[in-house]
Amino acid sequence: MTVKVAKTTSPHTAALESLSVWQTRLGWLSLVFVLVGLGMAFFYAPTEATMGDVYRLFFFHMPAAIAGFAGFFVTFVASIAYLVERSAERDMWAVAGAETGIVFSLAGILGGMFWARPVWNVWWTWDARLTSVTIMMLTYIAYMMLRQAIDDPERRARFAAVMGIVGFVNIPLVWFSTRWIDRTIHPVLFGGESAETAQGDLALTQSMEITLMVCMVAVLLLFAYFLVRRARLEMARAELARLREEGGTP
Repeated sequence: MTVKVAKTTSPHTAALESLSVWQTRLGWLSLVFVLVGLGMAFFYAPTEATMGDVYRLFFFHMPAAIAGFAGFFVTFVASIAYLVERSAERDMWAVAGAETGIVFSLAGILGGMFWARPVWNVWWTWDARLTSVTIMMLTYIAYMMLRQAIDDPERRARFAAVMGIVGFVNIPLVWFSTRWIDRTIHPVLFGGESAETAQGDLALTQSMEITLMVCMVAVLLLFAYFLVRRARLEMARAELARLREEGGTP
């Protein structure tokens, strides 16, 4: 007599398959747009009159910072969803958003430092936006440390969700810092004029604006690729843990 062993269906199987497809699509799209963006940043956009060629870092510095905001927004939304639904998958998206947001925020900060050194002769200045972005990034690094400090999965997800929501308060502070603080090296490019005492005014020509938009799309596609990749990794880990508990083999 043959005994058939019923196989339990993983709650993450469909999601893993879907994310695998999206990861491939986003990978190719981001590669194309990044190459086009690099070409436009170096060969299409004109040299800036005051800062010279070093300003070309701006085309990826600003999009990287916005991608960092996007990552923390994903954490914010996923954390709220987790507290409402108590779904482990929502917690996976929250941690994926935080990690990806930290990486892109760090890239934005480093890009700004390499830009600032030849222009303002400093690697670091206690500028309102620079400082607030750094505090925001450190908040989510603390979020990741909190997750590492708690062993129980449900308790870890619950505490992290609360911190992920509270940490999002930093986002409007960062965004409006150039409007609220008089002295800043960061110009207001969208939604208003720069502060009168700003040292960082950057008048964009039409070709600069087009290049910035292409680079913005490129970086956001790259962000989406890493976000999906990280969420897929988290789900794969959960699936591996489930198989081990059931005595199966991955």
